[in-house]
Amino acid sequence: MIYIVTALKPEAQAFVDKYKLKKSKLQNYTLFTNTDIRLIISGIGVDNARLATQTLIDNFDITKEDIYLNVGICAAPQQHKIGDLLKIGAVMYHNSLYTFSADKHTLTCKDEAAAIQHDTPVDMESFGFYEAVVHNPAIEKFHILKVVSDHFAPHTITKENTKSLLFNVIHDINRVLQRHI
Repeated sequence: MIYIVTALKPEAQAFVDKYKLKKSKLQNYTLFTNTDIRLIISGIGVDNARLATQTLIDNFDITKEDIYLNVGICAAPQQHKIGDLLKIGAVMYHNSLYTFSADKHTLTCKDEAAAIQHDTPVDMESFGFYEAVVHNPAIEKFHILKVVSDHFAPHTITKENTKSLLFNVIHDINRVLQRHI
Protein backbone atom coordinates (compact mmCIF):
# COMPACT_ATOMS: atom_id res chain seq x y z
CA MET A 1 0.00 0.00 0.00
CA ILE A 2 1.11 3.55 -0.68
CA TYR A 3 0.20 6.02 2.06
CA ILE A 4 0.30 9.67 0.97
CA VAL A 5 0.09 12.70 3.24
CA THR A 6 -0.65 16.09 1.67
CA ALA A 7 -1.41 19.31 3.49
CA LEU A 8 -3.95 20.70 1.04
CA LYS A 9 -6.74 19.40 -1.16
CA PRO A 10 -5.20 20.95 -4.33
CA GLU A 11 -2.02 18.94 -3.60
CA ALA A 12 -4.14 15.80 -3.28
CA GLN A 13 -6.33 16.50 -6.31
CA ALA A 14 -3.74 15.40 -8.89
CA PHE A 15 -3.59 11.95 -7.23
CA VAL A 16 -7.37 11.81 -6.83
CA ASP A 17 -7.86 12.51 -10.55
CA LYS A 18 -5.01 10.34 -11.86
CA TYR A 19 -5.74 7.27 -9.71
CA LYS A 20 -9.52 7.70 -9.42
CA LEU A 21 -9.42 7.77 -5.64
CA LYS A 22 -12.70 7.63 -3.76
CA LYS A 23 -13.45 10.08 -0.96
CA SER A 24 -14.22 8.94 2.57
CA LYS A 25 -13.47 9.95 6.15
CA LEU A 26 -10.97 8.69 8.69
CA GLN A 27 -11.75 10.25 12.04
CA ASN A 28 -11.63 14.02 11.40
CA TYR A 29 -9.67 13.70 8.14
CA THR A 30 -10.61 13.49 4.50
CA LEU A 31 -9.25 10.24 3.09
CA PHE A 32 -9.04 9.23 -0.57
CA THR A 33 -8.48 5.57 -1.46
CA ASN A 34 -8.30 2.87 -4.08
CA THR A 35 -6.90 -0.67 -3.81
CA ASP A 36 -3.26 0.58 -3.82
CA ILE A 37 -3.33 4.09 -2.32
CA ARG A 38 -4.56 5.78 0.84
CA LEU A 39 -4.21 9.56 0.77
CA ILE A 40 -4.95 11.76 3.78
CA ILE A 41 -5.22 15.56 3.82
CA SER A 42 -3.52 16.80 6.96
CA GLY A 43 -4.01 20.54 6.88
CA ILE A 44 -1.15 23.03 7.12
CA GLY A 45 1.59 22.79 9.72
CA VAL A 46 3.91 20.41 11.53
CA ASP A 47 1.38 19.30 14.16
CA ASN A 48 -1.32 18.64 11.57
CA ALA A 49 1.06 16.59 9.42
CA ARG A 50 2.26 14.60 12.43
CA LEU A 51 -1.28 13.86 13.62
CA ALA A 52 -2.59 12.89 10.18
CA THR A 53 0.39 10.62 9.52
CA GLN A 54 -0.01 9.03 12.95
CA THR A 55 -3.71 8.50 12.22
CA LEU A 56 -2.77 6.47 9.12
CA ILE A 57 -0.22 4.50 11.14
CA ASP A 58 -2.70 3.79 13.94
CA ASN A 59 -5.60 2.76 11.70
CA PHE A 60 -3.97 0.46 9.15
CA ASP A 61 -1.67 -2.52 9.53
CA ILE A 62 1.86 -1.77 8.34
CA THR A 63 3.71 -4.21 6.10
CA LYS A 64 7.32 -4.09 4.93
CA GLU A 65 6.07 -3.35 1.39
CA ASP A 66 4.19 -0.20 2.44
CA ILE A 67 5.54 3.17 1.34
CA TYR A 68 4.77 6.37 3.21
CA LEU A 69 5.00 9.54 1.17
CA ASN A 70 4.76 13.22 2.06
CA VAL A 71 4.04 15.19 -1.10
CA GLY A 72 3.36 18.88 -1.52
CA ILE A 73 4.58 22.26 -2.58
CA CYS A 74 7.47 24.27 -1.22
CA ALA A 75 9.17 27.61 -1.65
CA ALA A 76 12.74 27.43 -2.94
CA PRO A 77 15.72 29.59 -3.88
CA GLN A 78 16.02 30.88 -7.47
CA GLN A 79 18.32 28.03 -8.60
CA HIS A 80 15.26 25.76 -8.48
CA LYS A 81 12.72 26.30 -11.23
CA ILE A 82 9.03 26.54 -10.49
CA GLY A 83 7.72 22.99 -11.01
CA ASP A 84 10.96 21.18 -10.09
CA LEU A 85 10.40 17.97 -8.13
CA LEU A 86 12.78 17.77 -5.17
CA LYS A 87 13.64 14.48 -3.47
CA ILE A 88 14.34 15.37 0.13
CA GLY A 89 17.08 13.59 2.10
CA ALA A 90 17.14 15.77 5.22
CA VAL A 91 14.84 18.10 7.11
CA MET A 92 16.00 21.09 9.16
CA TYR A 93 13.60 22.05 11.93
CA HIS A 94 14.29 24.52 14.76
CA ASN A 95 18.02 24.49 13.88
CA SER A 96 18.31 20.69 14.11
CA LEU A 97 19.12 18.60 11.04
CA TYR A 98 17.46 15.20 10.53
CA THR A 99 19.06 13.19 7.70
CA PHE A 100 17.21 10.09 6.52
CA SER A 101 18.30 9.28 2.96
CA ALA A 102 20.98 9.90 0.35
CA ASP A 103 18.66 12.20 -1.62
CA LYS A 104 20.51 15.45 -2.09
CA HIS A 105 18.04 18.13 -1.01
CA THR A 106 17.68 19.50 2.49
CA LEU A 107 14.30 21.01 3.29
CA THR A 108 13.79 23.58 6.02
CA CYS A 109 10.49 23.16 7.82
CA LYS A 110 9.00 26.37 9.19
CA ASP A 111 5.99 27.12 11.35
CA GLU A 112 4.75 29.86 8.99
CA ALA A 113 4.80 30.58 5.26
CA ALA A 114 8.25 31.62 4.05
CA ALA A 115 8.17 35.08 2.56
CA ILE A 116 11.89 35.77 3.10
CA GLN A 117 14.68 34.21 1.03
CA HIS A 118 16.28 31.04 2.47
CA ASP A 119 19.26 28.97 1.36
CA THR A 120 17.18 25.79 1.16
CA PRO A 121 13.67 24.91 0.00
CA VAL A 122 11.06 25.52 2.73
CA ASP A 123 7.74 23.88 3.62
CA MET A 124 5.52 23.73 6.69
CA GLU A 125 4.74 20.00 7.15
CA SER A 126 7.78 17.81 6.44
CA PHE A 127 9.05 17.55 10.00
CA GLY A 128 5.68 16.43 11.34
CA PHE A 129 5.49 13.66 8.74
CA TYR A 130 9.12 12.68 9.38
CA GLU A 131 8.62 12.58 13.14
CA ALA A 132 5.61 10.25 12.85
CA VAL A 133 7.18 7.76 10.44
CA VAL A 134 10.68 7.66 11.92
CA HIS A 135 9.36 6.72 15.36
CA ASN A 136 7.55 3.67 14.01
CA PRO A 137 10.06 0.83 13.49
CA ALA A 138 7.60 -1.08 11.26
CA ILE A 139 7.86 1.62 8.58
CA GLU A 140 10.82 0.76 6.38
CA LYS A 141 10.15 2.98 3.36
CA PHE A 142 9.24 6.64 3.36
CA HIS A 143 9.93 9.64 1.13
CA ILE A 144 9.43 13.37 1.18
CA LEU A 145 8.89 14.85 -2.28
CA LYS A 146 8.25 18.54 -2.81
CA VAL A 147 7.40 20.59 -5.88
CA VAL A 148 8.74 24.13 -6.11
CA SER A 149 5.74 26.46 -6.16
CA ASP A 150 7.37 29.84 -5.65
CA HIS A 151 10.55 31.71 -4.82
CA PHE A 152 9.47 32.87 -1.35
CA ALA A 153 6.37 34.65 -2.61
CA PRO A 154 3.51 32.73 -0.94
CA HIS A 155 0.96 35.30 -2.11
CA THR A 156 1.43 34.01 -5.70
CA ILE A 157 0.22 30.46 -4.96
CA THR A 158 -3.25 29.48 -6.18
CA LYS A 159 -5.30 26.30 -5.83
CA GLU A 160 -5.31 25.78 -9.59
CA ASN A 161 -1.56 26.27 -9.88
CA THR A 162 -0.89 23.91 -6.97
CA LYS A 163 -2.92 21.11 -8.57
CA SER A 164 -1.24 21.71 -11.92
CA LEU A 165 2.28 21.65 -10.42
CA LEU A 166 1.61 18.28 -8.77
CA PHE A 167 -0.09 16.83 -11.82
CA ASN A 168 2.91 17.80 -13.98
CA VAL A 169 5.27 15.67 -11.84
CA ILE A 170 2.99 12.78 -11.00
CA HIS A 171 4.83 10.46 -13.45
CA ASP A 172 8.15 11.38 -11.82
CA ILE A 173 6.68 10.63 -8.40
CA ASN A 174 5.50 7.28 -9.77
CA ARG A 175 9.04 6.48 -10.94
CA VAL A 176 10.39 7.16 -7.44
CA LEU A 177 7.78 4.83 -5.98
CA GLN A 178 8.35 2.06 -8.56
CA ARG A 179 12.00 1.83 -7.52
CA HIS A 180 10.87 0.89 -4.02
CA ILE A 181 7.99 -1.47 -4.73
